[in-house]
Amino acid sequence: MIDLDHPFFFTWTAQRQARPLALTGGQGAWFTTADGGRWLDLGSLSYQVNAGHGHRRIIDAIKRQADDLCLAAPTSVFPAKTALAEKLLELAGPGFSKVFFCLSGAEANENAFKMARLVTGRLKLMSRYRSYHGASMGALSLTGDWRRPPLEPGIPGVIHVADCYCDRCPFGQVVASCRRECAKNIAEVMRLEGGGFAAVFLEPVAGANGVLVPPTDYWPMVRAACDADGALLVADEVLTGFGRTGKVFAHQHWGVTPDLITVAKGLASGYQPIGAVIVHERVARHFDDRVLACGLTYYGHPTGVAAALETLRVYEDEGLYANAAALGPVLLDEVRAVAARLSGCRTFVRGLGLLCALEIEAAGGERDPAWRRLGQELVTRRLSLHVDAARATAIFAPPLCIGHDELVAGVRSFGDAAVAAFGGN
Repeated sequence: MIDLDHPFFFTWTAQRQARPLALTGGQGAWFTTADGGRWLDLGSLSYQVNAGHGHRRIIDAIKRQADDLCLAAPTSVFPAKTALAEKLLELAGPGFSKVFFCLSGAEANENAFKMARLVTGRLKLMSRYRSYHGASMGALSLTGDWRRPPLEPGIPGVIHVADCYCDRCPFGQVVASCRRECAKNIAEVMRLEGGGFAAVFLEPVAGANGVLVPPTDYWPMVRAACDADGALLVADEVLTGFGRTGKVFAHQHWGVTPDLITVAKGLASGYQPIGAVIVHERVARHFDDRVLACGLTYYGHPTGVAAALETLRVYEDEGLYANAAALGPVLLDEVRAVAARLSGCRTFVRGLGLLCALEIEAAGGERDPAWRRLGQELVTRRLSLHVDAARATAIFAPPLCIGHDELVAGVRSFGDAAVAAFGGN
């Protein structure tokens, strides 16, 4: 608990319930705190530290850029800005031709929102209930989770649909025999709404709301539904982008090309605030002779651009995409082993790459006390990850630089904490 006289707000919490973390530094998959603690970061802070803590190459790139050019206008052109845009287009693949820079994932989705309406001339947008797209009003209107209702009414025209939540299918099906009702529902809602959607916004894998990994044919079916309606498809890769699922972008697992890709978090691994919208040529050419009514003062800020460019080089030079792909099955197996230890609890494990969720139904229906005990046990063990009592879910998203032994030891230590909190062996 904190002193209410603290001079700034903590986010997403009543201030009396905030739990501050006095960070002092870190290295690799670990961070340090003012009390001398050394924590294994199994959550990449807020899912952003893909390259790991204390990376000298990224830090030095920021310093060099600050010495060379530290201020710029939105219309400025300088080498790092051009190089970063070109690299993002290369990573996105054939057909992508323009990049719009911003400062965060919320801003990326805001500007994708605007582009979709400007290009199509349509109002309506679609997203899912178990989604998070950002805290600004447009992005929050797209968001389906608990963060939206306290601030409604939001931006008009947003329709929410059910998720591909295969462990608790909203359509009462199981993956082995379902007809992908979750994907078909998108086309059906479009029809019932009279069509005319500007865009569908989807996280390739819903991240903070439980790591909902879709069946392999889900994204192709959604792409087909968008094409039939004339809607754009926006892949929100803010959390999943840059290796989190074992590929540069998570949508690449399913061979689908979206119209817009929104990124932030791992783009600069959290070392500077920066986001972007990566735009396919079929959207970008609309603005050749029409005004792009999007902009912000810190568009393409030099230090953010430099941090991102060096981060992308680090991912490739250090093989971090490959490491995430190789360790993904290890993480999944270790979390499944934890689930097996929780006797008396019903559990679900979902994951792709270095992103994995363990959902726990406590024995006897107990929830809050068991999750509070888990939180206390994790503090004792100096383990940091995303524990959400409201959704009964723990989410693992370690830095992509984590080693095999660090990962295994960390998840097994979590298992000891979970057994102490929920019971088991």
